[in-house]
Amino acid sequence: MAYFDLFSYPLAVEDVCRFLDVEASQEAVWREMEELAGEGRVFRLGAYYSLQNDPTLAMRRLRGEVHADELLAIADRGGKLLYQFPFVRGVCISGSLSKRCADEKADIDYFIITKANRLWIARTLMHLFKKLTYLRGHQHRYCMNYFVDEEALEIKEKNIFTAVELLTLLPVRGNGGLVQFFDANDWTSQYLPHYHDRPREAKGAHRVSFLKRVLERLLNNRLGDALDTYLRRVTDRRWKKKTGRGEVNMQGDKMTLQCGRHFSRPNPEVFQQKILNRYQRRLKEVMAERSVTVKSSGKK
Repeated sequence: MAYFDLFSYPLAVEDVCRFLDVEASQEAVWREMEELAGEGRVFRLGAYYSLQNDPTLAMRRLRGEVHADELLAIADRGGKLLYQFPFVRGVCISGSLSKRCADEKADIDYFIITKANRLWIARTLMHLFKKLTYLRGHQHRYCMNYFVDEEALEIKEKNIFTAVELLTLLPVRGNGGLVQFFDANDWTSQYLPHYHDRPREAKGAHRVSFLKRVLERLLNNRLGDALDTYLRRVTDRRWKKKTGRGEVNMQGDKMTLQCGRHFSRPNPEVFQQKILNRYQRRLKEVMAERSVTVKSSGKK
């Protein structure tokens, strides 16, 4: 609850069960939550529970779910389109939308898996396509924030933040690549052993376009190797200049990008570390509040 409180996101009983690190029935969790609510250590907001006594959080979550359902249909179509780009092997919906939560300003974020050693060709083509979406004001529908290729599927940063983000990914296309990816990141079960909702495969047929097959065949050689390396170096130089200038995104976060041969991702030392630091502070606050409550009630 301390983790999701960082995002002002109240939890239902089934949510608590899903994210617990111990196994418990919904009935047992409900009894415990009601007891905590009676002690004033959590607050019941309709069907949800929160560490904040703010009824508007429940209404905000309900509105977010309704809007998320609308965006998920758009995201599914967008993910199927992105899968048709050369060397793309898997597409997942990520971010707040993957958790069925979206406000009016929410973007549609994607996590992309590519063929080994062709990540930068795929990424460049997809971002060139995104430039075109600005003409229709649809740029927020195609936020490709995180890329890995089949050579390096394991996510190195292992913490509660990455575990939640990986477990809640929603596959759109690419069964084979996605199953291998989730197998390579089974370490997430150490953080959330009872999260059973994650789909490991995308539904539906996975037809590949004629253009995708042709381009992959043309670049499945040394020319493709050289082009991929060149595009990585160009992108790396451009982003280092952006970071050096201190440019920020619309949320006010510093714009950074880590460019490796097998990955393209936001620098985890920026947003991710900020969340982890806030999480540790919030945990200390909750434990301190619990200590005061226990002492005042005389419990041991």
